[in-house]
Amino acid sequence: MITQPSQAAAPKVRVMLCDDSSTVRSVFARLLETDPSVQVVARAGDGRQALEALRAMSPETRPHVVLLDLEMPVMDGMTALPLLLKAQPGLAVIVASALTQRGAEATMAAMRAGAADYVPKPSAATGGMNDPTFRADLLAKVKGWARMRGGNAERPASPRAPLRPAPARPAAAQPAAPARATYGLRRQPRLLAIGSSTGGPQALAAFVRRLTTPVPVPIVVVQHMPAGFTAMLADHLARLNGPAAAEAKDGETLRAGRIYVAPGDRHLLVESGAGGLVARLNSDPPENFCRPAVDPMLRSAAAACEGRVLAVILTGMGQDGMLGCKAVAAGGGMVLAQDEASSVVWGMPGAVAKAGLAEALLPPEQLAERVLAQFGAAGLTVAGGLA
Repeated sequence: MITQPSQAAAPKVRVMLCDDSSTVRSVFARLLETDPSVQVVARAGDGRQALEALRAMSPETRPHVVLLDLEMPVMDGMTALPLLLKAQPGLAVIVASALTQRGAEATMAAMRAGAADYVPKPSAATGGMNDPTFRADLLAKVKGWARMRGGNAERPASPRAPLRPAPARPAAAQPAAPARATYGLRRQPRLLAIGSSTGGPQALAAFVRRLTTPVPVPIVVVQHMPAGFTAMLADHLARLNGPAAAEAKDGETLRAGRIYVAPGDRHLLVESGAGGLVARLNSDPPENFCRPAVDPMLRSAAAACEGRVLAVILTGMGQDGMLGCKAVAAGGGMVLAQDEASSVVWGMPGAVAKAGLAEALLPPEQLAERVLAQFGAAGLTVAGGLA
């Protein structure tokens, strides 16, 4: 009998766990290894043990990802982080953080110091580490960052999802030699609206760093994050030498050139008021299992701005934002999305792209450049009028 040779098994994503609790290490290992493509290759009780274990491993057995607790004896996570990155350049370190204000502050500091991402340790009230949403998020981040940093999976090829054509304009309005996209010359945006989830903090940071000139409209951001973390995310974005950033407050007027982040566990809506656009917060039921969610923000923005919205969808699981982008597109607004190759998870931007709503698929840095080009083409000033 002739047998066909079996294909070589794909290499697994190798993970090191570093937490001073043996129980937490065991739970993380069990959750991760429910996925056959993930293997826990080392466990450490503090940063020094993790560093010693990493240095002792051969290059072919070293982890692609380290799941790192921040509060540990002997050597804490913040001390260990730069040493781990120096010992293995390109290592993806995901911080495991407590759901506290202190934990949120430490998490954002770790991300500024080189951590790739974070996972908030869930409380018993939310189902603990056995919560299926937590497991899905954990695996998505571990596998996504392993791929991004050259782990077991190849980077995806350029997506072939349909792109939404730019709206046509009358021939008489065509410029003699257009150097940029001409979307803004017909209907100038009143709002820049951004949605993101898994892998979003780093994508948002990359996007904001490229906003090298003032954006002439308000910027609203919905990032799937728990309460307490969104204030620290806003502070993190404000430190990037771009637009000023803060959590949105209910009833405040949205000012051009500023970033307003939806608070954790509150939906952020946009309304039209006498003095301009106004932020509204509510505790309506979650959408797409999320609060804040991107869809209600985009729906309200499309209505308040009569479609004059520039929407950007960044990396994230699921399809939150897709229906909201349909409302934006139906109103004549523009939708841009992150490309697959640069996304930790191409769920949200992929859903928008596959629905034919995106006019461009680009990495975060190029999305920012495209946004600035659109406002430049519209001839908008920081005050929001025509230049």
